[in-house]
Amino acid sequence: MKALVAVKRVIDYNVKPRLKSDGSGVDLTNVKMSINPFDEIAVEEAIRLKEAGKVSEVVLVSIGSSKSEETIRTGLAMGADRGILVNTGDPAIEPLAVAKILKSIAESEQVGIVIVGKQAIDDDCNQTGQMLSALLDWPQGTFASVVDIQSADKVLVTREIDGGLQTLELDLPAVVTTDLRLNEPRFASLPNIMKAKKKPVSKVSLADLGLPENFIEPRLIVQKTEAPEVRQAGVKVADAAELIDKLRNEAGVL
Repeated sequence: MKALVAVKRVIDYNVKPRLKSDGSGVDLTNVKMSINPFDEIAVEEAIRLKEAGKVSEVVLVSIGSSKSEETIRTGLAMGADRGILVNTGDPAIEPLAVAKILKSIAESEQVGIVIVGKQAIDDDCNQTGQMLSALLDWPQGTFASVVDIQSADKVLVTREIDGGLQTLELDLPAVVTTDLRLNEPRFASLPNIMKAKKKPVSKVSLADLGLPENFIEPRLIVQKTEAPEVRQAGVKVADAAELIDKLRNEAGVL
């Protein structure tokens, strides 16, 4: 069984984003980029399933400019087998378009399971996995904290819900989205980083997938981007009596 994992190139989570001067979006000039952390968890889980003999091949796919090949190479250095780069240029692509592209690849590759991060840290949409499941008409297990493939046609997914944990038995093929508690991604060793440079990465266009060039045009228009308000500094109080006084007379919460 093949496992397909989607990986996205995003601003590194340690970097504080800055806005463009005209407020049209986030300035990416000379900003460190890396693999989306939730996608890195998805890659790690697929590799573990392969190491356990449950998956025969791990295929990575990234959608974006040629720079996204670096993101694929990161996953290959962790242990994935090969990659597919769908070159769509630099414009940001909305989740529905991403889901339709992944649907085309999942069908052509005849994969048994698709594993994606539950969301990307740049837009926090949390939509792609669910949309992909609907387009493929496959069952889905979202926010997975445990993924256990029982057989060639069954997988158990434990997911976190408001009331605790829920375990679902899904028919394969299925779509799974990963949560933070699923695993801790490994560090790629230097030998594996060198090996990753020789692993195959196929480069395809929208035309190769049978999709029109205007397919990725956004349906939503961002009018303006603003930074959040700076949080005001707090104050120290000498004792509980002063705290009660400030809560009553200044904050008005008592």
